[in-house]
Amino acid sequence: MLIHRILAAIVLIPLVIVVLFFVPLSVFSLTVILVCGLAAWEWTQFLNISNKYLKSIFALSIVILLSLLYFIPNSVELKIKLYTVILFLSVIWWLIALFLVVSYPVTAKYWGNSVVIKLLFAFFTLVPFFIGMVKLRSINYNSNFYTGAIWLLYVFMLVWATDTGAYFVGRAFGKRKLAAKVSPGKTLEGFIGGFIFAIGLSVIVYMINQFDIAFSVFFISSLLAILVSVLGDLTESMFKREAGIKDSGHLIPGHGGILDRIDSLTAAVPVFVALSFYLL
Repeated sequence: MLIHRILAAIVLIPLVIVVLFFVPLSVFSLTVILVCGLAAWEWTQFLNISNKYLKSIFALSIVILLSLLYFIPNSVELKIKLYTVILFLSVIWWLIALFLVVSYPVTAKYWGNSVVIKLLFAFFTLVPFFIGMVKLRSINYNSNFYTGAIWLLYVFMLVWATDTGAYFVGRAFGKRKLAAKVSPGKTLEGFIGGFIFAIGLSVIVYMINQFDIAFSVFFISSLLAILVSVLGDLTESMFKREAGIKDSGHLIPGHGGILDRIDSLTAAVPVFVALSFYLL
């Protein structure tokens, strides 16, 4: 398993760097839309949809929705307000997700068989993620092509540091379960290890002075992005457990599907953007 994860990382990380730093914003945005479309295809398992035609309709619906959101002209005030509201609601969604994870499986009886509620879960997982990705990549885009890419890479690195630290510390010292009913493999020791790794990275990055933002805002946004990235992972694990599946897909060796790879980012990116640029 570990060798598969390493080989996948060797392929994926250079690809991520290319998409972040070397393609125009339009191509970057369309790439994120495609990723969200693939994630939506996998999400149909949580909706108990097995028919490929219906799975395609759902995935295409997400692609069309995100495309419409993206192609609204930037000069239209509605676009700014809509993005802001959706990012704000994403913070509320992840607070709700925290409650669902902590209370699982007791509260699953209220949403486990509801297609409407699961569709809302899909919306507030994928749509704010897309908006957050585009908002970060767009920072100072016209004056400095790479500014937004550096911001996004930083959030990615926070998530990678959290995940990597948790994996190795958990394997070495993990004893106490973090959320046994949702994801038995995750430990409290691993969580603490990943948290420390990511916090250390955050402080080091700020000291390099790459970001024009107050340290208090930067640190709080980073801290909560780290915590919510773990929640994003646990939330997807909860959905998979409720659906009776181990992985969301098999597209990425050692990592499962697209959702398995971006679950932490779907939480960390919009929360980081909402806190850094709107709420703090």
